[in-house]
Amino acid sequence: ESAAILTTFNEVDMSRVMELRERYGAAFQEKHGIKLGFMGFFVKAAVEALTAYPSVNAEVRGDAVLFKDHYDVGVAVGGGKGLVVPVIRDADQLSLAQIELSIVELAKRARENRITMEDLSGGTFTISNGGIYGSMLSTPILNTPQSGILGLHKIQKKPAVGPDDTVVVRPMMYLALSYDHRIIDGREAVGFLVKVKELIEEPSRLM
Repeated sequence: ESAAILTTFNEVDMSRVMELRERYGAAFQEKHGIKLGFMGFFVKAAVEALTAYPSVNAEVRGDAVLFKDHYDVGVAVGGGKGLVVPVIRDADQLSLAQIELSIVELAKRARENRITMEDLSGGTFTISNGGIYGSMLSTPILNTPQSGILGLHKIQKKPAVGPDDTVVVRPMMYLALSYDHRIIDGREAVGFLVKVKELIEEPSRLM
């Protein structure tokens, strides 16, 4: 039987992550030699959400569902020959800095066409960033045999209702989770996205 793919959407306020990048960016760059990006926060948030919703980290094998207790997160990066999805192994055991360093290294290898099959295989979940191409909203395509993929998009300033019904401008990003409905139900998919949203909106916990 073929996968039934559904997509659910949510929106996340990026203010806090942007404040953290502003506040710690220079120190982070000095210490690690790279910029503090957004992707590390999303990898860490996704791993925590996967721990809470294990079916999103599982895969269908024949008639069985294989649950995995390791978190190997594929991150889509633009390479010399277009988009590739190298895998960050055991992302649950890495610090934010280690994740960011891995992403920078993998992106560099992708640009130089030095990505190996080994780098691309065996992921348990994928994060794809349509925002780098300016996409505001898209439906990410599953990286089979994985059951879930998180799509990030362009950050856009939008009016939001603040305290006492004041209107404030917030940097908002749409999130999309495409998932295999054979093993992930709508409630779990929505719960997963809400968890990611909550973590990104209170990101100091991820550092």
